[in-house]
Amino acid sequence: MTPLLFRLGTVAAAALLTACANLAPDYQRPAAPVPTAFPQAGSSAEAGPGAAAERPWRSQFSDERLQRLIELALAHNRDLRIAVLNIEQARAQYRVQDAARLPTLQAAGSGTQARTPADLSATGRSVVSHSYSATLGTTAFELDFFGRTKNLSEQALQQFLATEEARRATQITVVAEVAQAYFTWAADLQRLQLAQDTYKSYAETVTLTQRRVAAGADSMLTLRQQQTSAETARGQAATLRATVAQDRQALALLVGTEVPDALAPAALAPDADPGVPDVPAGLPSELLLRRPDLLQSERSLKAATANIGVARAAFYPSISLTATAGSASADLGRLFKGGQGSWSFVPQVSLPIFDGGANRANLTVATTARDIAVARYEQAIQTAFREVADALAVRASVGERLAAQQALVEASGSALELARARQARGLDSWLQVLDAQRTYDSARQGLIDVRLDQASNGITLYKSLGGGAV
Repeated sequence: MTPLLFRLGTVAAAALLTACANLAPDYQRPAAPVPTAFPQAGSSAEAGPGAAAERPWRSQFSDERLQRLIELALAHNRDLRIAVLNIEQARAQYRVQDAARLPTLQAAGSGTQARTPADLSATGRSVVSHSYSATLGTTAFELDFFGRTKNLSEQALQQFLATEEARRATQITVVAEVAQAYFTWAADLQRLQLAQDTYKSYAETVTLTQRRVAAGADSMLTLRQQQTSAETARGQAATLRATVAQDRQALALLVGTEVPDALAPAALAPDADPGVPDVPAGLPSELLLRRPDLLQSERSLKAATANIGVARAAFYPSISLTATAGSASADLGRLFKGGQGSWSFVPQVSLPIFDGGANRANLTVATTARDIAVARYEQAIQTAFREVADALAVRASVGERLAAQQALVEASGSALELARARQARGLDSWLQVLDAQRTYDSARQGLIDVRLDQASNGITLYKSLGGGAV
């Protein structure tokens, strides 16, 4: 029994130590088809060119309420939960495929009893026979001389790692979307406050004009014009209240649970700085290669490269082994005694001779799939570069836009005060005041828009540069 088990162990060891000729092409990362540095990157005294891009999201977004909302989203967001489950599924699939590189050992035991009738028996008498066996062996284990199973395992590994990058990309997207929804809600709260203030101002003016009309000091036309303006402002405020409620529900969907009142944002004050991260001068485009979506695309490219090795191996012989060793006996009591050893060794070689061109076509499919993966990877890099470049272009102009909008608010506010003074002295009609009020309201709305654009630009930079560490 011992020599037989030794032989079986020798066969298994030889299978594990079989030299493999990997027929997959050597992987080389394609050169990035973009400039080496982004245009319009600002100046900064940060320690390194990637320092701003690599800061964790807690440093990117300093608002404590926003930080707590992001933490809730990372714990409860369903998209992120699905991405994590996809990782578990891909990990299990990789383990299944990687297990094929090792022989499987099965233990089997059987017992058979058979009766042979007298007319079929050589002795002329009915015979009852017994046989028992216990074996340990491997079945159809492929000797991977040409790297087929190794490349299948590598392909599954890269697909598994791609799901991990997909999870990171989903996490960055969730963080960015929560921040965007938070600042949008804050901006709409400020717009609502502005509309309510405008309505309150119009309502006070209507009250004063009603008194002037009663005293014969003003006309009903002026009163009706003012009432029209007041009701318009009231309608705008009602619309914005609905928008604010929708903002809350949108954020709740991203967070994955109800938004606590304590974490609701304050109105985005026109003079507030939402905190846009600075980006160092000469920001290298190599930072793009740390983006999870690009890493995911590169993993897919590596998987496609490994698949070429699988297709090439199909042109070569396939060698598999089936071997068992054990004990057999006609008497159960003697099954494990000396002299009852049994073994079998069944090597099998399969050599493709004619397949109608199927193997060559499969190789063409695998090679073309790799070329497609290269093109997609390069396209993803170009898209990422454009996203960062566009965000930097917006960032370069947002400061000037902000200064211009603030000056416009000041100028239109002064014009409104002059128009009201002239209307009070009877030098101008209410239409001039109304026009000045509309210009002033529009300027303040524009300032809110610029502040929101400033916050959105910081969020876009965070996302397009691949996010920061968790």
